[in-house]
Amino acid sequence: MKIAIYPGTFDPITNGHIDIIERASHLFDKIIVTVARNPSKKPLLTVQERVFLIQQVVDDMETEAVILVEPFEGLIVDFAREKKANAIIRGLRAVSDFEYELQMALVNRRLAPEVSTVFLMPHEKYTYLNSTIVKEVASFGGDISNFVPPVVRLKLEAKFPHLKE
Repeated sequence: MKIAIYPGTFDPITNGHIDIIERASHLFDKIIVTVARNPSKKPLLTVQERVFLIQQVVDDMETEAVILVEPFEGLIVDFAREKKANAIIRGLRAVSDFEYELQMALVNRRLAPEVSTVFLMPHEKYTYLNSTIVKEVASFGGDISNFVPPVVRLKLEAKFPHLKE
């Protein structure tokens, strides 16, 4: 069984993240979307909220791959070994992502040579999209309906009551 880990903070999950999950579902039998507790970031949503939202989104996906959602703290390669995963999925939107992602992939390879990093590009219509942009647009009352699934939009509406339709 080909098992992949897709780690991220997903604060919140965007349509770009979902596109990566869909693409990965054609390559792997099982994908574990791993919601990171990153002490260097100040998330808008709690880990529990993020796990819940992602689970709702992936439950609606039509795919032959098994998709699980779990929180995680620590080294992703340790989590990958624990789950017997042979790959870590990383999304690349633009050249600006590449240097950081390459550095992380090389560190992970050094720590766990048996776990490969697989880079996937989202559909070009999502290359500009990230969670920070979504939160910023939402905080100013902008329409985020093209950026996130409806369940995520509803959650952000609760966080930013002035959100437009």
